Amino acid sequence: MSTDRQPDPAAAEEPAEPQPAADTEAEADSESASGSETGSGTGSGAETETDTDTVPVAGEAAAAAAPELSEAQAELAAQKIERERIARRKAEREAPVEAGAKLSGKAADLLAAVRAVESGAKPSSVYFDEAPAAPRKAAPAPPPPPRKAAQAPAAAPAADTVEGVRAVLARGGAPEELAAPAAAALGDGAAERLAENPWLLLSVPAVRPTQADGFARALLGPEAGPGDERRTSALVGWLLVQAGLKGHTALEAPVLRSALAQYGVPEPDEALEAAIGEGSVLVFHEPLGPPVGEDEEQPVRVLVGLEGAAMAEESLADGLARIASTFDAPADWEKAAAGPGAELIRAVAGHGLVAHTGGEAARAEPLALLAAAREFGLRACLAAHAPSAEGVTVAGLLAGAQGPGRDADGQFALDLLVVLDAPQLDVETAAALVESVPDGARLVLSGDPSVLGSAGAGRVFADLLAARTCPQVVSRVPDPGPLGELVSGVGIGELNQVDAPGKEVVIVPVRDAGEAVHRAVQLVAESVPRAFGIPADSVQVITPGHGGPAGTRALNAALKERLNPGPGRFGGFDPGDRVVHVPSPGRALPARVVSADAEGLHLERAGAQVVVPKDLVESQVRHGWAVTAHQAVGTRWPAVVVVLPGDAAQALSRDWVYTAFGRAERHLSVVHGVDQALPRAVAEVLPKPRTTRLTGLLTSLAAAGEQPE
Repeated sequence: MSTDRQPDPAAAEEPAEPQPAADTEAEADSESASGSETGSGTGSGAETETDTDTVPVAGEAAAAAAPELSEAQAELAAQKIERERIARRKAEREAPVEAGAKLSGKAADLLAAVRAVESGAKPSSVYFDEAPAAPRKAAPAPPPPPRKAAQAPAAAPAADTVEGVRAVLARGGAPEELAAPAAAALGDGAAERLAENPWLLLSVPAVRPTQADGFARALLGPEAGPGDERRTSALVGWLLVQAGLKGHTALEAPVLRSALAQYGVPEPDEALEAAIGEGSVLVFHEPLGPPVGEDEEQPVRVLVGLEGAAMAEESLADGLARIASTFDAPADWEKAAAGPGAELIRAVAGHGLVAHTGGEAARAEPLALLAAAREFGLRACLAAHAPSAEGVTVAGLLAGAQGPGRDADGQFALDLLVVLDAPQLDVETAAALVESVPDGARLVLSGDPSVLGSAGAGRVFADLLAARTCPQVVSRVPDPGPLGELVSGVGIGELNQVDAPGKEVVIVPVRDAGEAVHRAVQLVAESVPRAFGIPADSVQVITPGHGGPAGTRALNAALKERLNPGPGRFGGFDPGDRVVHVPSPGRALPARVVSADAEGLHLERAGAQVVVPKDLVESQVRHGWAVTAHQAVGTRWPAVVVVLPGDAAQALSRDWVYTAFGRAERHLSVVHGVDQALPRAVAEVLPKPRTTRLTGLLTSLAAAGEQPE
C-alpha cells in the first residue's frame, strides 16, 4: 500500500478525556437504528447517548466567538463540546429515571439499557460463537419467555393491555416504560402471562436474564429459583434469539446446554429436553459425512432452533429446489453469449437456478444477462440490496412498491429475476423472495462471497454455494487499478503494497483517536475535493464502530460541525444533513434532510421524498457522513475514508476490511492507527462461522430428486 504522510496539524492537540471503548459492529446488524449493526462485546455499556441531541447553544456561541482559531483547534473544540454533551447525557442517565415515580439502581439500569437499544445507541451485548460469556454463577432466579418471546409483534397493543402490564411491572419494581414493548411482545393476556411467568420479560429487547431474575424474585419471592421450569424454558428461547442476532439459524445442542449451565441452570440436559418436549423449540438431526450402509449408524449433529428461522430455512430450500426442478425450457441464447457475461448467459439459458460470484467489476455480467433476456422478450427484473440505477431494491420488490408487480396467484409477473448483493440476504427475506418466483421462471443469485454477511440470521448465498446443487458461474473479470489490486489481495488474505501513482490509495498514520477524527474531517472537507475534484458530499467515511472517541457518533459530530453546522432544531438534525434512514433492521439507506414539520422529518432518499414520523426519528435516522461497514455494504462512493482508531483493532477481520476498502471507486484514504492489527486481521481473522441448516437441506432435496421413483 502506498503511504502518503500528511503534515502534522499546526496546533497541538489537548489531552483527550478518557473515553469508553468503541461500540464495534457485529456481523449481524441487530441495532435497528444504526443500520442494523451492533456492538461485538467490546463496547462500553455505559455509553448510551443518541445522535439526536442538539449541540448546546453555549457551545455554538463559544465557537462563534473564536473565529481566529486554527482549523485543527476548531475541530478539537467541537470534539470537546461533543464529549461534554456525552458526559452530561451519561450523568442524566445515571440519575433517577422518571417513570411515573423516580427509579434508581437496577430498575433505572434496566430502563436505560432498553432505551439505549430501542434508540439504536447501544446494542444488546450477548452474542454467540460457541456460548455466551460467563454470566453470574447462579442466582436464584426464575424462568422463561415463551416460544416466540423475543419476536417483535406488528400491531400496537390495546391501551387496557398496556395498563395491565404496567401494573404487573410496578409490583415487580420494573420501569413502567417497559409496559408497551412487553405488551406488544406477549400479545393477548399479556398481564396475566407476565404475572404467572415473570421471565417473559425477556421478550423485551435488551432485557437480560439477571434483570428478569430480579423482577421474578420481586414477584414470586422464594419460589423463584435457577431451576424453575419457567425460567429454563424462557432461557432456551432467549438464547436462541440472541444466537439469531449473531447470524445463526440454530445452535448445536451441546452449545446450548453449555450456555444454560453458564446461566446457572442446575440440570441443563433436562431443561433442554423439557423445552423440546413442550414444543417451544424444534430439534433437528443433520447427517454428517456421506451416507452409510444399512447396518451402520449415520453420524449426526443435533441442532436446536426456533420455529420462525426453521420454517424460513425449510421454505427457502423447498423454493430453490422447486425453481431448479420446474424449469424445463432451455433456450438457445448463443447469439447473445458474447463479451462480458457470456458464460452466465449460457448457464441461465439452460437452468432455472444459477449462482454467480465475482467482485465489483463482475456486476457488469448480470447487467449483460438482463439486457440479453429483454432482447429475447422475457420479463426480466434486477434487484439489489441498495438503490441502484439499473434496478429495484429487494425490499421494494417484496413490498410491491417497485418492480413488475404480482400476478393473480401472488407471484412476481416475470420470467427472470436477477438478485445482486446475494450475501446480504437473510433466510426470511430470501424465503419471501423465492416463494414469489413463479414455477418455470429463472432465478440468478449474484454477489461477492468475500463481503460481510447478512444483517439477519442465515448465510443464504454461502450455503447455496456450499451445497453445489445448481450451476455456479465464477467471474474472471478482475477489479481494475490499484484499488482493485488492493481489494483482491485482501480477499485472499494479503495486504499488499500497491503502486498508486495517482494516489488512488493513501495511508494517513495517526497517533490517537483525536488525531484520527481531525484527519478524517480534513480529508473529507479539503484534501480529497482539492486533489481529485470529488465533492465532500461524495466522500464517505467508514469506521468499525458507533461508540468511542472515533466511532460514527464522534465522527458525525465533527463532520456536521465542519460541513453543515446548525443547532439541530429538528430532533438533532438540520436541512442538508447527510443521514442514513433505517426503516427496518439491516437496511441503512443514505438520505438527506429536507425539512421537518408536525408530520415528521422529511428526507430525500434516492430521489424520492420520504417522511419519517416524529416518534420514529430517534430510532430510524442517524447522521450519515460516517457509517460502519455493515451500513455501507452494497453501496459504493467515488472516494472513501476508512478510519481505524487504535481501540478498533479487535473488531477487524478480513471480510470487514475487504468490505470497507471495496466501497471506494476512485480513491481510498486509510486513517491508520492500529499498527500491525490491520495486516494481522487480513491474514488471520476469518469471518466467524454461522450455524445454519440450508446446505444440508439443499443437498438432501437434491439427493431425493435424483432417486428413481
